Amino acid sequence: MLTTIFYYSDEFCKFFEKEAQQYMLPGDSIKPFSSRMTISEIMTIMIYWPQSGYKNFKVFYEKEVLGHLRQEFPNAVSYNRFIELKPYALLPLSVFAKCISSACTGISFIDSTKLGVCNVKRIYSHEVFKGIARQGKTSMGWFFGFKLHIVTDQFRNIIDFTLTPGNVHDANHIVIDKIMKKIIGILVGDRGYIGLFKYLYKQDIKIIHGLRSNMKNQLVSLSEKFLLNRRASVIETTIGVLKDHLCLEHTRHRSPINFLCHTFSCLISYAFYKARKMLTAPLLPATT
Repeated sequence: MLTTIFYYSDEFCKFFEKEAQQYMLPGDSIKPFSSRMTISEIMTIMIYWPQSGYKNFKVFYEKEVLGHLRQEFPNAVSYNRFIELKPYALLPLSVFAKCISSACTGISFIDSTKLGVCNVKRIYSHEVFKGIARQGKTSMGWFFGFKLHIVTDQFRNIIDFTLTPGNVHDANHIVIDKIMKKIIGILVGDRGYIGLFKYLYKQDIKIIHGLRSNMKNQLVSLSEKFLLNRRASVIETTIGVLKDHLCLEHTRHRSPINFLCHTFSCLISYAFYKARKMLTAPLLPATT
């Protein structure tokens, strides 16, 4: 798996550097990158870490990268130097996370999940994300941090995603516009997306969502009811893998850049993890 991650990361970096030069304005220059490690090696380590089983990146880097994986990374730098190099990988990671996403099949599932950055009792003393993170509320209670909005297909492949502060509502039109660019056909969500039917219908997207207890029941086809019943096993399972197996959410970030690098790395790592665990078997029919 490590070799596979490095191969795709290295090929992407070659493509990214070539494309970046074409879109640069005359006279612009990229801040020089000076290290014996390459950007693709840095990306590989960051993408591989969520699958390593380590919950602490420092322990993983010092024990695995500088220890057991020394042969694979002969030019590995010290841990402190690696942390200094991580910001150089942020832009390639963000683009790679978007490029590795899947195409829409006509059936999509949408949901959001919280990414807390500290305990709610420490909001007013928290400094790392001061002025960036916001206080929000989910069915599990209050949190302080961000929201990750995800759209997947029926095979649990991530189609698109976006990050927002924690106080942004799931059905916010700005958020919807960002992640609906690739979506066609049917979109399945929970009750948090009530009120979007007309807005999405104008974009040729039909949304199916749950109903509140005080709402009148609507007639839906048997296939649409089946999709609604299977929503939890698709989108919520995807979020569960990201959080439980790939350590997407933790409160040890020391800078916003590290937070973004970790989030993008987990989303990329999910694609490789899913392939390794052979989770590509269809859960639902591809068409209705």
